[in-house]
Amino acid sequence: MRIDEKKEIVKDLHEKFARSKVVIITDYKGLDVSTINDLRRRLRAHEIEYKVVKNSLLVRAAEETDVALIKDRFKGPSAVALSYDDPIAPAKVLTKFLDEYSQLEIKSGVMDGKVLDLAAIKKISTLPSREELLGQFLSAANGVATSFVRVLNAMPVQLLNVLLAIKEQKEAA
Repeated sequence: MRIDEKKEIVKDLHEKFARSKVVIITDYKGLDVSTINDLRRRLRAHEIEYKVVKNSLLVRAAEETDVALIKDRFKGPSAVALSYDDPIAPAKVLTKFLDEYSQLEIKSGVMDGKVLDLAAIKKISTLPSREELLGQFLSAANGVATSFVRVLNAMPVQLLNVLLAIKEQKEAA
């Protein structure tokens, strides 16, 4: 590979590292090509990039980004999973894939300037997805508004019942 090609790869990766919400490093040793392609397909379904790049290029691309915190873990066969929208999706897909194929090793990750170890990544994978959280929030917000309207609606009804009771009392007397 020529130097200008390497520089282009480093520049492209640096931009991707800078705008990604989460980066997870994996060791794919022991997986055959069809299995890695299956993993890529699963990640792509959640709009996650999975790149296999030389470690020296990964280290250079990580400079001046949050990924620099874990550049010492770029040893052996390394591949990176990058997510730009949903920080939970890569953890979910990779841990599920890890359950099926134990040869895959999740080395480390970085999210919001914090280093993630395997335990943290597995913990993140148990969180609900962004869509589920938004649905829960909207349900709760809708419930508050509905309850408020019911309370406001009940006040005039109760006042009307009191006035009707007073009217009946005066008519009876």
